[in-house]
Amino acid sequence: MTHPKGRARRVRAAFASVCASVCALALLAGAGGPPTPAAAQEAASAVQDVTLVDIALPLGTTLLKAPRATVSGTRLSKDELMAILRPDSPEPWAARLTRLEAASITIPVLVSEHAGPGEARQTVTYREVTARDVRAGRIAELTSAGAAISITGGPSKGSGTYGRIQATDLDLAALTRLYGTPGDGKGAVQRVYATIKVADVIYTDESGTTVKLAALDGRDLGGRPIPGGWSGAFDALTANLAALDGDADMSPAERAGLAGAAADLAEGVSVGGLEARGLSLSDADSDGPLLIEVGRIAYSASGADAGTTLEAVAVSQGALRARLGRLSLAGFSLAPTIATLRRLAKPETEVQEEDLRRLAPAIGALSVQDLSLDLPPGDRPKGDGPKGDGTKGDAPKARNAGGKREAKGADPKGADPKGADPLAPPSPAAPLHLTLRDAAISFGPPRDGVPTAGRISLSGLTLPASLAAGTPVLDALPAYGYRDLDLNFVADAAWDEAKREISLREVSVSGRDMGTLRLAGTLGGFGPEVFSGSLPDASLLMFTATAKTLDLTIENTGLFERFLSAQAKTLSLKPDELRQEYVTASQLGVPVILGNSPAARAIGAAMGQFVVKPGRLALSARARNGTGLGFADFSAARSPAAVLDKLDVDAKAD
Repeated sequence: MTHPKGRARRVRAAFASVCASVCALALLAGAGGPPTPAAAQEAASAVQDVTLVDIALPLGTTLLKAPRATVSGTRLSKDELMAILRPDSPEPWAARLTRLEAASITIPVLVSEHAGPGEARQTVTYREVTARDVRAGRIAELTSAGAAISITGGPSKGSGTYGRIQATDLDLAALTRLYGTPGDGKGAVQRVYATIKVADVIYTDESGTTVKLAALDGRDLGGRPIPGGWSGAFDALTANLAALDGDADMSPAERAGLAGAAADLAEGVSVGGLEARGLSLSDADSDGPLLIEVGRIAYSASGADAGTTLEAVAVSQGALRARLGRLSLAGFSLAPTIATLRRLAKPETEVQEEDLRRLAPAIGALSVQDLSLDLPPGDRPKGDGPKGDGTKGDAPKARNAGGKREAKGADPKGADPKGADPLAPPSPAAPLHLTLRDAAISFGPPRDGVPTAGRISLSGLTLPASLAAGTPVLDALPAYGYRDLDLNFVADAAWDEAKREISLREVSVSGRDMGTLRLAGTLGGFGPEVFSGSLPDASLLMFTATAKTLDLTIENTGLFERFLSAQAKTLSLKPDELRQEYVTASQLGVPVILGNSPAARAIGAAMGQFVVKPGRLALSARARNGTGLGFADFSAARSPAAVLDKLDVDAKAD
């Protein structure tokens, strides 16, 4: 299988080539014809067409070349145009570009050659470049019929092509300032493009990995001048990423350079909106051909659609299949990531383990719809198959000597309508199929990279019951007639710094034709040290953490009856006979085990009522001292009664 770093490097190279190519196209088209002030235009000669030949324009590590360019509808002479194109001119590019005008500029062939990092060389050749209505340093429309890209040398060799490229309302002066003029990254955002469109991108590296993009649309693209300019930051980022992809550890200087360049670009680049359609990556992997497809990726910085969305995602490799209908991300912020990168941009800074957490961006909410996964038969979790009474390899005694299922005590619920045996594991040749209808995750503000609050909700998680083989309690579900499980899960918790508490607002699991287990509670003794991640702080929590409240609710919608039926069959009893034994054990045995206190008898009575009529069982406990019970309270207790004596307990069954 292709190494993840290598594949990520090729994807980065393909995407970076799109961005760099459009920037280079804009620079050379603009360099062919900026406009003059009104007073100069009035004193100039009549409008004319001027042809320029053998243009070579060095811009940092990029060299732009055009064998021929025609500037139409301009009042400038050839000498005036060539003076603006002088590579050694002391006048800044932004000032020169604002002096030129043209009705149109056409360049049959435009070549952009970019050197670095190291031995790498990137060459982009554009066809039929046209800039229309060049006024006051702005191009109303810039187009290219297509382009070819080639990358040689370095670790990311490859080639590709672009289809039609179009940009509107291009501010050349702003582009040159951002690209080559250093700044402090604190100024106002300068818009470079109103819109940009790139069609039919195909890039293939030397190993055969191919990236395709049907269309890329962007709007309101720009940014702020940053230290070293965008050109310098991109070069620094690329060079240090190359070092990161290598086998050797990064030096402090390389790490600082990578962190600084990444922070500069993250703060300096501004995107109003971006949409990519028809994205795919194919790789001739050793484990089988890999294909990743994304129908649509969209990003919006503001408005009702603010956030990032992925739609129609599909991954396939051999028998592996994964599909995702939609993923949306809102409330995304790079602020904590940038702050950590700024700290790591200092070579003297020692990288701590928690810095990896702090690099995580802030995420407000994440939602997923229609996720499915088909795993190859060889990836099926290993287990001993369906269990009966919990002993290894012991299936329920539910077959007679002839191998047919006995009718006695059988539960019709969950039986396969086609007569399939719910106790039998799926065929070894059948793929393992899992689906998730909906998932929603929301996070509170992070502290040291860890959210201080969060809620996770999973709905419609379906999977074969055989997947639980080897798992305590769950591995018995096939024996109760469950062939497929349909589960919901919720976890909702928040940290209160002032109270030093973690509130478990809800932790619940529910299953179709099974029931619901719901837990809530309050844990004390959790200060800011819980987010440090260090072993000493984690060890200290064992002595400072306390349990203040606990609420447990069990709702039955079919699981208890199936359990009772299966156990009765195993023990050769009638279900009603076994039920009565459980009632007796609950009402008499549980109080004895728990110390026969009033709380223990209340718990036993509630459990007995639940067994008689399994509906809803609710248990709640509150620490009487208000501060909660800690590790010492539980470890020093000689019996369950000693713990119950410190609690106010309520138990009831409905």
